[in-house]
Amino acid sequence: MQKENNLSTNKITQILLIGFPVLLIISLSQFFYHNDNKFVSASEKAIRSVVTIHTSSNKNILSNRYASSKNIGSGVIISEDGHVVTNSHLLIPNGKIIIGHTNGEMSEGVLVGRDDDSDLAVIKTDVDFSMVPIEIGNSSGVRIGDKVLAIGNPYNIGLSVTSGIISATGRDYGNPYLELIQTDAAINPGNSGGALINEEGYLVGINTKIYSQTGSYEGLGFAIPSEKVFQVASELIRYGKVRNAWIGNFRVKQIRFLDNNQTIGLQIIEIGKKGPLINAGINQGDIIIGINDDIGSWKNLTEALRLVFPGDIIKLEFFTKETSEQLLLEIKTEPLNQAGE
Repeated sequence: MQKENNLSTNKITQILLIGFPVLLIISLSQFFYHNDNKFVSASEKAIRSVVTIHTSSNKNILSNRYASSKNIGSGVIISEDGHVVTNSHLLIPNGKIIIGHTNGEMSEGVLVGRDDDSDLAVIKTDVDFSMVPIEIGNSSGVRIGDKVLAIGNPYNIGLSVTSGIISATGRDYGNPYLELIQTDAAINPGNSGGALINEEGYLVGINTKIYSQTGSYEGLGFAIPSEKVFQVASELIRYGKVRNAWIGNFRVKQIRFLDNNQTIGLQIIEIGKKGPLINAGINQGDIIIGINDDIGSWKNLTEALRLVFPGDIIKLEFFTKETSEQLLLEIKTEPLNQAGE
């Protein structure tokens, strides 16, 4: 009996040893197949909303022979009536704009408005075929590690799709007026203005720049979050300009201090010579410890600046470097386009 039990146990063990790896392989195959299918569906859904942008200072825009100054990038359709968003750095002052569509057609574009501070511009084109606007996703919901796809026209070889992940959020080295999404999806010259989409095919960013010592892909790409894109594009379409609120040119870094480094704050590491902050007596080294009755975090600062218009009030609490005092100030914002140093 004991021998029979041992044989049964051995058979069960053999079945498990053989069967479990097989089941694991099948499960992993199904997982990767499912995810590959999601990428294919997302690409097919979004790529029809991505276009090529040709800009030139010469009327012969598509001719290398005659174009004295020429840029090629990408753009994203955001409305059925022909609005396309792209990067403002692609545009040439008083230049001509031609849009290359996925059906092979070309159309002329007219500049609706541009915002160099966010590196965004809106172009309008009229065509006799339907334009499919991209579906805009929630960029504030993206997480580090999320899978994404970048769509654009690198080196003008045609629309291409590359994959990667979200490497970081809130990037741009302390600039509170613009935070970027970082991705390792391959972004090269020509991808500027193209789409960064999630696994469902929703736009989460507009690709804007790369960090590279060679000028080509090194795994450090950056995109403007879709919520910022929607805000700026809406302003440009409605007003022809962006009514950004401004409290001064400054840069900050997040630190911990006081109470055994338990207090979070934003230390001002650079500040311009003009603007509401400097007029209120704020100096380099002072620390923002409160924003609109909330903690002095990077997220709260960027959100406060994003949600207000010129003339609105932002409540800021400071810990001053010189006197070690706490100050509660109501800062009245000014129009960004009136800012100057």
